[in-house]
Amino acid sequence: MDLGHQALPHPGQLAAVGTMLCLYRPALGNELEGWAHAVAVAAMLHVDSDGVRESLCFFDRDGRCCWRLCLLPDSDFLAWDRLLAQLPAVTTEAESGVGERLWRRLAGRLRGESWRLSALRLHAAGGIGLQLAGSQATVSPLGATVARRIARDEGIEGPLVIDDCCCARQAAAMAAAAATEPAGSGAVPLVRLPG
Repeated sequence: MDLGHQALPHPGQLAAVGTMLCLYRPALGNELEGWAHAVAVAAMLHVDSDGVRESLCFFDRDGRCCWRLCLLPDSDFLAWDRLLAQLPAVTTEAESGVGERLWRRLAGRLRGESWRLSALRLHAAGGIGLQLAGSQATVSPLGATVARRIARDEGIEGPLVIDDCCCARQAAAMAAAAATEPAGSGAVPLVRLPG
C-alpha cells in the first residue's frame, strides 16, 4: 500500500472527533507514543459479518502500523467524516476465519508485536506548535460492546471504563429511593423506566 507523502492530521482534527478507541504497541511506550513515530496515515474500512469497522492506521518510517484510532458510537461522526475526507482510504474484507486470525495473532506476538487498547479523548495542547495530548475516556455501553468486539477480533487486551447513561443512573437512583420510602406514602416517581 503506497501512502505517498500524506500529511498527518492536525491535533485539533483528532481532538474534534472526541472519544475513540486507541490501539497502541506497549513496546513503543504509552498510548500516545505511536503518534510520535507516525509518518503516514490511512483511513481503514473493515467489512465483516458484524458490519463495518472504521479506523485510522498510522504508519512508521518502515511502513508498519504503529498506532490505530477506531471510531466508536461515542465519537463525533461529523468530525470523523471531515477527517476521513482528507485521507487515503483502504477497504479490507473479512478474508480469514478464526484459525487464520489466531495464527496471525500468534505470529505477531512471537515477533513482539503485542497491542493494547484504551478509550481516549484526544486534545490539542500547547501554543504555537500544537501537540497531541490525551485523557482516559469513559464509553457508553454500546461503545463498550464495539470496543470489546474489536479487542476480541484483534486479540488485544486493555481496560475500558463504561459510563452508564444518565437514564440508567436516574432509574437506579429512583429505585433506591423507592426502596427506602415507607409503603403507601403516595410518592410517585416522575419518570418510570422499564428495568
